[in-house]
Amino acid sequence: MSDIVGIDLGTTNSLIGIIEAGFPILIADQNGDRLTPSVVNFRRDGEPLVGRAASRMRVISPAETVYSVKRFIGLRGDELRAEDAELGFAVSRIPSQPVRLRVGNRDYLPEQVSAMVLRKLKADAEAALGREVSRAVITVPAYFNDAQRTATKRAGELAGFAVERIVNEPTAAALAYGLDKLEGNSKVAVFDLGGGTFDISILELNNGVFEVLSTNGNTRLGGDHIDAGLIDYCAARIGVNDLSSQQRAVLREAVIAAKHRLSSEKKTTIEMPFFSAKQNVSLELTRSELEELSRLIIERTRAHCLRALADAKLTPGELDEVILVGGVTRMPFVQKFVAEIFRRSPNISQNPDEAVAIGAVIQAGILSGAIREVVLLDVTPLSLGIETFGGLMNVIIPRNSTIPIKAGEMFTTAVNNQTVMRIKVLQGEREMARDNWSLGEFELAFEAAPKGVARVGVQFEIDANGILHVLARDTRSGAERTVDINSAVDVSDETVEAMISESLNHAFDDMNERVWTEAKIKAREMIGAVETAFRVLGGRIPPADKTRVDMLVVELRGALESGELQRLKNANAALDKATEPIAAMLLQEALTAETSQ
Repeated sequence: MSDIVGIDLGTTNSLIGIIEAGFPILIADQNGDRLTPSVVNFRRDGEPLVGRAASRMRVISPAETVYSVKRFIGLRGDELRAEDAELGFAVSRIPSQPVRLRVGNRDYLPEQVSAMVLRKLKADAEAALGREVSRAVITVPAYFNDAQRTATKRAGELAGFAVERIVNEPTAAALAYGLDKLEGNSKVAVFDLGGGTFDISILELNNGVFEVLSTNGNTRLGGDHIDAGLIDYCAARIGVNDLSSQQRAVLREAVIAAKHRLSSEKKTTIEMPFFSAKQNVSLELTRSELEELSRLIIERTRAHCLRALADAKLTPGELDEVILVGGVTRMPFVQKFVAEIFRRSPNISQNPDEAVAIGAVIQAGILSGAIREVVLLDVTPLSLGIETFGGLMNVIIPRNSTIPIKAGEMFTTAVNNQTVMRIKVLQGEREMARDNWSLGEFELAFEAAPKGVARVGVQFEIDANGILHVLARDTRSGAERTVDINSAVDVSDETVEAMISESLNHAFDDMNERVWTEAKIKAREMIGAVETAFRVLGGRIPPADKTRVDMLVVELRGALESGELQRLKNANAALDKATEPIAAMLLQEALTAETSQ
């Protein structure tokens, strides 16, 4: 059968993936981004921009930039609430008529806009794979009604896909978490809080068969509402009572970035130079302030969770697992809140932004025949992975994974004109490659290409006999190499206990070294990017901006030499923020060059 892609058509971001060489891969665009913002900017003199480029245009032309379309798909005008019109673009709400989004002098159905996002995903997938993809599985919230599901399918068809199946997002998420492999009868709660929607589903899993026992949610509850509260809060602190559409767009981008940082930091600074003709803005925002502003919104999910449990005739204690989906669940406050409701810590082992997409890919693989049922035999005693740039251990198969098993990831080059990638296979539980055991290594050659262009898929497969097969494939040329390693599963209990004990003893130091290494890699990449931008833009960068960036680069170099992690993280963040206008100039230049061709 031909390829079938899996797609998560999200309110905030969308993703596409495919089963490649037996394992699920999420496909990145030409810039290496797997997340594609579900945003379309309608230009007056050209084709619409879609994705990240469109998202950046919110600041410049908010009235022509459409987002959060999933909130409207399949709805009629009399089904909307007043808050649904609180967007930068116009929404037509004629009773008994499909909702239409007005941009300029033209109306669009939500599925038409969604089709533009899907069309970009399709083009990105075809560019990466080098072949046509025309069949798709697309996910929707479990509570979507028939009209919403039909409209979603229509969006896929408008984008050029034959939509093989519409899959419930909680079912897809459970697949991504590997819950289909749980033995016996298990009951799982899927808490999905995304950009514009909230969904709570209770699933019963029985030998790989999923049944939705109950579902509840709110199509108008999500991160967008937290963002709106943050905007109003910051506007009040700035002292601006009546924000212009452009100021609101600028402030929105700034508070979203700050919200993301506060998932890992206790406080952050929002800086907006030239926010108005007479005002530069610098605000400190703390995690506790964010949590207080978010509390009422997050609290609204409680009733839905309790209702879903009641409808499933279950108590929290009868659940076997609680999993989190959606970017908002990265917030520590949300994780604590979920633990309180369900009286157990949620499973956070998967990337909440990617879990639904991975599940959609797995479902697509099942439909295409690329994935078949496996027999549960044994588990891996220790994690298996490869060494990546900076000497880090990248785990591909975690310890205690049931075998037979296949898993893999896509890797790219770290330097320009690289022609070979060394695959060093590791086993162990430490963060740094040098502290784990080397099981073997080999090289895969490919054509020279700029940094980040060459892509190599690495797949680990452990068969029923416990033999590890490692496959590396250049996705451009199809060149591949395979090695077999017999000792990956046959490890004595004493050796396993010794490795685990060692990893626990060094956990704090290992994690600090990993975080430092990752920050160091980011710093060096940013310094290189600044040097490239200065060469490309030359004297077009305002002298004041160039001087400020130069000073921040000096500070970043000093932080690199200091060995102080927090100083390096702060320096990275400061330079990242300061170079946003330069990045916008580079983007505008690229768009101008593209238009002139």
